[in-house]
Amino acid sequence: MKKLVAAAQGIYYIAAGLWPLLSMQTFESATGPKTDDWLVVMISVLVIVIGLALLGAAIKRQIGMPVLLLGIGTAGGLSTIEFFYAMRGMIWPVYLLDAIGELILIVFWGVALYRDRRPPLTTGSKSLAG
Repeated sequence: MKKLVAAAQGIYYIAAGLWPLLSMQTFESATGPKTDDWLVVMISVLVIVIGLALLGAAIKRQIGMPVLLLGIGTAGGLSTIEFFYAMRGMIWPVYLLDAIGELILIVFWGVALYRDRRPPLTTGSKSLAG
């Protein structure tokens, strides 16, 4: 399940990062005007790179501690920043939707970690999991 979460987060981050690079006008229409387009571009590139790393790890089935830290840490950092600044009216409230999405990703990471650490259900010598 960790690979599924990493792949989903990776695809989401790649798409989210590409949006302002492909159309700053539609991005600003949805998220509000920006004073420093270069900063939006820089964050977009970083989010795309994080997304590529998560997707690559999922494809290679290499979801170790660095990937977990990248996925959970990025989602946690982005959601904290978005909640903080949206609640203070410094960024548009639409960012709260992304913050909720980031928290959902953290929950999925938690479920994936729980499921991967749980021993399979067994009866006698046969596993119920097949």
